[in-house]
Amino acid sequence: MYDRESKTVSCLACFRDAPSGSTSAIEPVPVFSEPLVLDGVAGASARREHERRKSKRETRIREAYPLVGGLILALSDDPQSTKAWATGAQGEERLGGRLDTLVGEGVHVLHDRRIPRTKANIDHMVVCPSGVFVIDAKKWKGRPRLRIEGGLFRPRVEKLMVGSRDGTKLVDGVHKQVDLVRAALSSFGQIPVAGMLCFVEADWPLIGGDFTIAGLRVLWPKKAAGYVGQPGSVDAATAKQIHRALAMSFPVA
Repeated sequence: MYDRESKTVSCLACFRDAPSGSTSAIEPVPVFSEPLVLDGVAGASARREHERRKSKRETRIREAYPLVGGLILALSDDPQSTKAWATGAQGEERLGGRLDTLVGEGVHVLHDRRIPRTKANIDHMVVCPSGVFVIDAKKWKGRPRLRIEGGLFRPRVEKLMVGSRDGTKLVDGVHKQVDLVRAALSSFGQIPVAGMLCFVEADWPLIGGDFTIAGLRVLWPKKAAGYVGQPGSVDAATAKQIHRALAMSFPVA
């Protein structure tokens, strides 16, 4: 409690014990709290986009075929372009659930963050003692592997393959996200920022299987969690500040 006449602050117990009539000029001290940091919900924007596309298709079919629209919908599937959003959301949700179990002193997570002035987003960011991890989650089938082309007479080229699918463009995308996060944290000095590509439900071998391509770790959720738990130079107070700075730079998608 603040006494304007004496310009002193007293605890509530002292205020209650004060003599009658001596508290007329005493008023509560305003308490200012920091804005709440919203960690976000993993896969939320992908899930919304899937529902939007699904609903739009249903409306279009029912309006075009009022009598048999329901039957057409029951006998047909959503196009692959629509189902891909649901698949992507499932991958982000699976990884996000595991990352959430790691949250504690000095470890913070942010999910589904929008990159300002773009339609793109960052799936997950983890702040921990060893720095910041920017993690892109994918639910692709097949075995991830590193393929090397060229070498002796041609330039050496690294490619990310998942089964027969070329996912090399994913690597470039994560590197761009890492650069944006580094720029957002420039005022903190040399905070380590690294990228990961996490394939959920891929055909990983029983032993080993993870690898690095262009400085980017390619792995599965449990392996990613192991890196988060490693020691480092970022203390708990700094981790909290970094968490807040990233939440302000990359809003919830």
